[in-house]
Amino acid sequence: MEWTPDPRELADLELLLSGAFRPLTGFLGHEDVHAVTERGTLADGTPWPAPVTLHLPEGAESAEGEVTLLDPEGVPLATLTVTEHGPGGLAAGPVKGLGAPEHGPFARLHRTPAQVRDELGGRPALAVTMRGPLDDLDEVAATAKELDAVILLMPLSYGEDGPGVVRAALRARDRLPAGTLVVPVPLAPREEAEIDLELREHVAAAYGAAEHLAGPEPVRIPGPPHRRGLVVFFTGLSGSGKSTVARGLRDALLELGSRTVTYLDGDVVRRLLSKGLSFSKEDRDLNIRRIGFVAAEAARHGGLAICAPIAPYAATRAEVREMVESVGADFLLVHVATPLEECERRDRKGLYAKARAGLIPEFTGVSDPYEEPDDADLVLDTTHISVETAVEQVLGTLRGGGWVR
Repeated sequence: MEWTPDPRELADLELLLSGAFRPLTGFLGHEDVHAVTERGTLADGTPWPAPVTLHLPEGAESAEGEVTLLDPEGVPLATLTVTEHGPGGLAAGPVKGLGAPEHGPFARLHRTPAQVRDELGGRPALAVTMRGPLDDLDEVAATAKELDAVILLMPLSYGEDGPGVVRAALRARDRLPAGTLVVPVPLAPREEAEIDLELREHVAAAYGAAEHLAGPEPVRIPGPPHRRGLVVFFTGLSGSGKSTVARGLRDALLELGSRTVTYLDGDVVRRLLSKGLSFSKEDRDLNIRRIGFVAAEAARHGGLAICAPIAPYAATRAEVREMVESVGADFLLVHVATPLEECERRDRKGLYAKARAGLIPEFTGVSDPYEEPDDADLVLDTTHISVETAVEQVLGTLRGGGWVR
């Protein structure tokens, strides 16, 4: 089978293949993960600070032998020889590279640990791992002079901020002693600061560092809400009024003229972006993920996206929230909680009647469940209120959050 890992898993895969995660040669199984979590060692006692895991999709437990791991564009990166399946799709086993990544910002700067050690030629190195600009270059230069060491700047280039961190490292190189090296490393941050530091030290040692300095974490000062990207995500049963309210919100925002607006209606997306998909759970989830991806891209650079699909499953809605927040944008979930009886009474498309007659299988609210959100930022029931009133309630939430002035 073929599978595209998530961004964190892809970053870990690159480090496994390059040797930066030595002595690891693949993704960890249950016993190793348990030992790392409990004791900070692999099951055989080898020190290792953080789990390095891969999860395959639901139903892949039967996958045996090799799994081809792809990048987001479908290019094969490596093969995973599956030696163990665990809970939640956990798959363990060694990985083998199928070719070095050739694309991406600053690809020309990437080197394997072996290449860097060869370049050092036995000279001691002071590795400086950084997720943001260095605030004291004099200290770095002085420490390197004391150790008689080459400075190895290692910008941790994971995620959206990665290119900016590499640029900061290149600027720092120009102000540091001649011979300073810059080698980007796509190391994803770990939640616990102590574990993150230990993992940095392991990676620095793999690149030949005699000493390691951890640069300061970047201080994030978010911009004002009215300049941040925002996705307003409506969810509700067919006939609940979500599309009507979403269109009204779009029109109101266009009249105000203070935000760039992208509108993604569920029916329109079905005809275009998701043409050919069925209404099986898998295809409905894929439809929502496509909507989430487009909305996140619109919000990435400060736009406001409005989505109005049914989105019946909580897990998929959570995936969309994660997509949006991972690009630094905000996510507002609006549950249009009009009761099923009222939605069915309206039934302007005749869908409920067809579903009751068995002509539409897996119809949300009739033959397939709707998982009501418990994390909605706003709940609307359009049974007894006008469209204008509902739109004003959403606008009020946007104004109250500072997203609209």
